[in-house]
Amino acid sequence: MPTFAEIADQITVDELRARGSVKWTKGGPGVFGAFVAEMDFGAAPPIEAALLDVIRRADFGYLSERAATEMASACAAWQDEHYGWAVDPARVRPLPDVIKGLEAAITVFSRPGSAVILPTPAYMPFLTVPGHLGREIIQVPLTTGTGHADRGRAVLDLDGIDAAFKRGGHLVILCNPCNPLGRVYTAAELAALAAIVEANGGRVFADEIHAPLVYPGGTHVPYASVSERAAAHTVTATAASKGWNLPGLKCAQLILSNDADAAVWAERGFMFEHGASTPGVWATTAAYRDGGPWLADVLAYLDGSRRLLAGLLAEQLPQVRYQVPEGTYLAWLDCRDLFGGPAAGRAPADGVLADRAAPGSPASPAEFFLAKAQVMLTDGAACGDAGRGYARLNFATPRPILTEIVRRLAESAADR
Repeated sequence: MPTFAEIADQITVDELRARGSVKWTKGGPGVFGAFVAEMDFGAAPPIEAALLDVIRRADFGYLSERAATEMASACAAWQDEHYGWAVDPARVRPLPDVIKGLEAAITVFSRPGSAVILPTPAYMPFLTVPGHLGREIIQVPLTTGTGHADRGRAVLDLDGIDAAFKRGGHLVILCNPCNPLGRVYTAAELAALAAIVEANGGRVFADEIHAPLVYPGGTHVPYASVSERAAAHTVTATAASKGWNLPGLKCAQLILSNDADAAVWAERGFMFEHGASTPGVWATTAAYRDGGPWLADVLAYLDGSRRLLAGLLAEQLPQVRYQVPEGTYLAWLDCRDLFGGPAAGRAPADGVLADRAAPGSPASPAEFFLAKAQVMLTDGAACGDAGRGYARLNFATPRPILTEIVRRLAESAADR
């Protein structure tokens, strides 16, 4: 019987385009999709079985209490078994997606009119959703660690976050594992953040959607689990959509970690929950209950791919700097040396904040690579001011395709 890796390596570009997802159709014919955060490895067998059962039963109506309860129990069990976080299933509520959870955190749980504090670079919608809700965003660029444990790694700027609270911020958006950097924050880092939040009477929206995707050597620590104080000021959003590739099924979970928030949610949460799909809920339940072996195969494959990418870039495109991520399947590519500008030639220890590109440089690395390499990446600037000069690459694709993507990037760079 072929291994997962052997099966994955046989998936072709034509097959992926035939699926019709946005990743492989948005760029048009000939373009390789490496931007949006979805995987190319198909579905886990337990999820396929769950969806076929939904079809057999024609269970396409509005979400039932039974289905929501089953999902909540499965999610709570996953949190306990894999992260050691004991969650009351009654406090796990359905959402259509994590963005709806952010909207709830801002409108229901943060101080009216207060600014939102966002460590950057960050997931792109986090830069736009607060503004649509009438909130200012205070960007706090990550810095580079200088201590023994974190030297050279991107770390939260705790002084900057504290200053943002002093400027009127109230809710911190914490993405852990971090999209786009791939950092998996330690318990000590999270506890230090919790102390800052508590000292300022703040709140935290913890986006933990990438939690299932942590590589050997790292451990996902739910932010709300680090202390009772953290639990008291946090709402957590998670989902099976990244670990098992279910984004189109519209299902996420909001985890309420204190009595006060649960009471508020009981009165105000209904409209945020509306839109979680019945097929998505059953697929998510199957993922959490029976999808562990498939996820383990995926992680082993991605572990190899993140290292393959490092080798390919070092050999073919050494001007692009890349730190192997601790979690997620996203590569944060530092293209500043390639395209010039004030930041060119700086060592990674100088931090992650990018300077503006030099006059005459392309508008962004992503635009350049789309035009010249026919590879669609995510523009780093869309992840915040700290992302200028960077691009985000999704390596959750068959390794032969990843190899071709890097070849195209390198060839286009050589022709500049």
